[in-house]
Amino acid sequence: MSQYYDVGDETVWNPSNGAARLFHRQVDLFEEELGLPSGIGPMEMDECQIDPAALGVFTAALLARHGHTGHAVIRALSEGFVATVLVLAERVGARVTWPQPADSPEGARDVQVPLPGSYEASADAALRAVARELSRRMPR
Repeated sequence: MSQYYDVGDETVWNPSNGAARLFHRQVDLFEEELGLPSGIGPMEMDECQIDPAALGVFTAALLARHGHTGHAVIRALSEGFVATVLVLAERVGARVTWPQPADSPEGARDVQVPLPGSYEASADAALRAVARELSRRMPR
């Protein structure tokens, strides 16, 4: 069995029940962390509607949160979710704004000691690569 993530009548992702259940739980977690709705609706009768505009806003906030943390564990824990959301945002045509690289660790969240470095453009490139690879493995 599987679940359907749709925009209108178009299916943008058709994961297994287990993957959909885990993803939806992470959606709930990150909505709470960010204080924003994701645009990913409830799963009803194996179908979920996505609001592209809300997903774009959520994705931008998610990227900012992910990119501006200096904590390796937090980045590792969130990378797969962020990459999955990026794939969905692209598929639904959501407008996504990537954060600007920080010049200094000032304003960084959840840093660990010693600080592994500020947000870098190379982190964007790595995340984009993960999302591209993941996209090939996310059936429609």
